[in-house]
Amino acid sequence: MINGIDRGQNPFSGSPEPRRVLDLETWAASGIPLLRDPREFVLELHQRHLPQQGTIVVGVLDALHHLAASASFTPWPHDTDGWQHRNALLTHLRRIIPHDLRLPEPTRTAVLLRCRDGAPGWTEQDGAWMWALRDASVLHGLRCGAYIGLTPAGWQVLGDGRNGRKPHAGSWADGPVHTVTELPPRPTLDAPRGRRTRRLAPEQAQRGEEAERSPQSEPPWGPARVATPEPTRRTGTR
Repeated sequence: MINGIDRGQNPFSGSPEPRRVLDLETWAASGIPLLRDPREFVLELHQRHLPQQGTIVVGVLDALHHLAASASFTPWPHDTDGWQHRNALLTHLRRIIPHDLRLPEPTRTAVLLRCRDGAPGWTEQDGAWMWALRDASVLHGLRCGAYIGLTPAGWQVLGDGRNGRKPHAGSWADGPVHTVTELPPRPTLDAPRGRRTRRLAPEQAQRGEEAERSPQSEPPWGPARVATPEPTRRTGTR
């Protein structure tokens, strides 16, 4: 027990059944602060990251319950223990926001959204991520906040029962389509045959005149050249 948090079994102890999992009853009874407007918050977090199945989104709320920072990542498939999840969350929290360990009490709150396949409701892996969120929050000087599951059926704040149909685990496909708005210049060798011949002819004639004037031998290849940039083209799909 460190700072009131049960760290569970050491990951190097060889225990076949680690204790770094929280069941839903323990999570609901741990005094997790409620989201003021979970529907709008989930929508904002989803629009920022467009998570696909297997994605974890960690966010930090300021004292006014506004989203101050967030990050999304895909954990390694073989990482299934709360200890490993805690380390991943800490890594991303340290990248997006300074810690608050010097404050007498936390003022900011860490929240987590997990996008996954399957039926809604608590799973053992949700329990491992709950343990990880609680532990990482304490180690970064934050309050432990809501845990949100995003499945094909919709979103659900585990522990308080609030839920909705949209967004869901497949809503990332409804996001904006990223199109190519500018192409790099095409090299001379990619130009049409007739145009390439017209461009190369003067250059070859010039090199021939220089060879006649200079007794020194030149390399058998010419310097690299880039064709004149063509007008910007726009391409993409709708």
